[in-house]
Amino acid sequence: MLATLIKKNFPQLTIVGLAKNVAEGVEFINTLSPDLVFLDISMPDGTGFDVLEKTQGLKFDIIFTTATDKHALKAIKYSACDYLLKPIDVDELKPTVDKLIEKHASKTSTMPSMENLQFLIQNLKRADDNYSKITLPTGNAYEIVNIKDIIRCEADGSYTNFVLIGGKKLMVSASMKHYEDLLPANDFIRIHHHHLININHVVRFLKVDGGYAIMSDNSQLEISRRKKDAFLERLNAV
Repeated sequence: MLATLIKKNFPQLTIVGLAKNVAEGVEFINTLSPDLVFLDISMPDGTGFDVLEKTQGLKFDIIFTTATDKHALKAIKYSACDYLLKPIDVDELKPTVDKLIEKHASKTSTMPSMENLQFLIQNLKRADDNYSKITLPTGNAYEIVNIKDIIRCEADGSYTNFVLIGGKKLMVSASMKHYEDLLPANDFIRIHHHHLININHVVRFLKVDGGYAIMSDNSQLEISRRKKDAFLERLNAV
């Protein structure tokens, strides 16, 4: 079905192989050197992550396809890899593939680094989903950062600006809602339409107007009136 959708909607792509299992997948990747691999999670003789482990060192873009494996999906999201949920919808397939084609045309690197793929594989082997690091795609790089080092996130249209300890800032091409859903709820709280903060980096609450959160980077962030009670409750629990 996926092959049919690709042939119908992406004449610029050539399907060089269809593998039914891990062994075939590894063989095809090694011999055909594809630019892009659509990688299923569940396979008759293992998983898509076994394919990754056995093809380390080779460079290709990956779009994961998965159904209901929540653990795998969270690990994929934390690694900033592209994915499609099955059954695959052409309306979701098209923008995902178009993004990769556009980046290739502009010669912008889209491929996860080996470090990032190792990070993904390590997360998948964990027994829980309490990850200490997250991958942030910044256009031409994949930055793996400690979650505890994230001071705050600020919305900028469809982008999100991350402010880290030490003054480092990263702009990521994903919405803040994506990271609000992904980052641990015990540590991060939305205090404003534009601000998602790490409650552990709040140093002071300023009782002026609706209230402001003073962060460890000395930023002063407005707290919306409807989020004030939830913020104070969380602050008192720290």
